[in-house]
Amino acid sequence: MLDLYDKIQDACQYIRQQWSSTPHAGIVLGTGLGSLVKKIEVEASIDYESIPHFPKSTAVSHKGRLVCGKLEGLSVMAMEGRVHMYEGYPLKQVTLPIRVIKALGAQLLIVSNAVGGMNPFYATGDIMVIDDHINLMGANPLIGINDDRLGPRFPDMSEPYDRQLGQVALEIARRENFACHRGVMVAVSGPNLETRAEYRFLRQVGADVVGMSTVPEVIVAVHAGLRTVGLSVVTDMCLPDALKPANVAEIIAVANAAEPKLTALVTGLLAHERITSN
Repeated sequence: MLDLYDKIQDACQYIRQQWSSTPHAGIVLGTGLGSLVKKIEVEASIDYESIPHFPKSTAVSHKGRLVCGKLEGLSVMAMEGRVHMYEGYPLKQVTLPIRVIKALGAQLLIVSNAVGGMNPFYATGDIMVIDDHINLMGANPLIGINDDRLGPRFPDMSEPYDRQLGQVALEIARRENFACHRGVMVAVSGPNLETRAEYRFLRQVGADVVGMSTVPEVIVAVHAGLRTVGLSVVTDMCLPDALKPANVAEIIAVANAAEPKLTALVTGLLAHERITSN
């Protein structure tokens, strides 16, 4: 039985056979947000199914492909779709791609997702820069024996999201003239949407948006020493006193429509990285 470290090395070895560059950044693209890959100067495109130990994505609108190349002059690896806990995968497998991105040399992780908005000052189509998160998934990818080669036993979570880069994202949004907030995301396991009582509870404990992903990946990114930026697209409003039945097709349509905003933020952040890292 291979341990996690060996699985990471197997996956890295396979990817290096297809793409020899060292990524500066990894990008995780959530529901309806895969169009960003059209901006990448693609040097390799690898299906998750062909990469040793990678999970297969089964979620709607998640293609399940690793796209490697150049964006804003930097080498990047973009995950065109992710896997989720609700698909039946343990969180160690959900977060394996983040481990691989780090092991291949990345310094930065940009994660995106589609979320439900609970803050009444938000609107569908708005972007939220994740400032902090609450993990209510009932699981943690770091549970188990710690491998010190991958990170510390007790990683500090006082600043899981890079505040300086978060501020850069807000400045990009102001320059591009679209609504962008800074707030708290709560992660739940799904796959069902929440009840009115649950939305009230989640709002009362301090969350602005709710989603079913991202937090496990960020926990692992912190454990691995990656700087991280989180970007959420508000695809539906979850106000308990004005709650409407969720429509998955509409949620994906809103995410697709908001994709140019996400692209502006990601390309702007990478341009900032290129300038500041020289």
